[in-house]
Amino acid sequence: MKSLFALFSGLLIASTAMAQDIAPDVLVKTVTNEVLEIVRKDKEIQSGNTKKAIDLVEVKVLPHFNFTRMTQLAMARDWRQASAAQQKALTDEFHVLLVRTYSKALTEYKNQTINYKPFSLKTGETDVRVRTEIRQSGAGKNIEMDYYLEKSASGWKVYDIEVGGISLITNYRESFASEVRNSGIDGLIKLLQTKNKSGEATSVKK
Repeated sequence: MKSLFALFSGLLIASTAMAQDIAPDVLVKTVTNEVLEIVRKDKEIQSGNTKKAIDLVEVKVLPHFNFTRMTQLAMARDWRQASAAQQKALTDEFHVLLVRTYSKALTEYKNQTINYKPFSLKTGETDVRVRTEIRQSGAGKNIEMDYYLEKSASGWKVYDIEVGGISLITNYRESFASEVRNSGIDGLIKLLQTKNKSGEATSVKK
């Protein structure tokens, strides 16, 4: 599933031990390779053990994603209508949703390879795009991936991913806005909570 491969490639960000000054393209390449190597050797993840995949995501991905920024961008102008408590709830649920989607995609990895496009970091840049391509085996069509990162006090953070020019954030923005129009901010929070609970019940293997 194309969207899952997009999210799968988000499994590229390093552990907190990585130095703050590592260039974003080096960060992407180093940890993508690290995570794929783990998956190649882990037969349980390959056979669909989503819980084990979630554990991997929690360790390797979360410290280097700016979930607040991602949620804010996905909510667009509706973000300003949410109270501080609602903003936290939205961020927490969006976080869980993305983690579970990443983890599901990770279990579908079938020895695809990653091509890293040329990258140049200009002096003083704090917002960049790192371009990669997922190369499918056989006759499968390759998938262009772009990662958007911003520099923070604690290092580079991912705030959006594009697949074939389609933004992950923009993709969620339309459905989020529709739900807010129909049911309000609390309705969107409830919807995300329901999806996350359903995903936990149906996807996680004990």
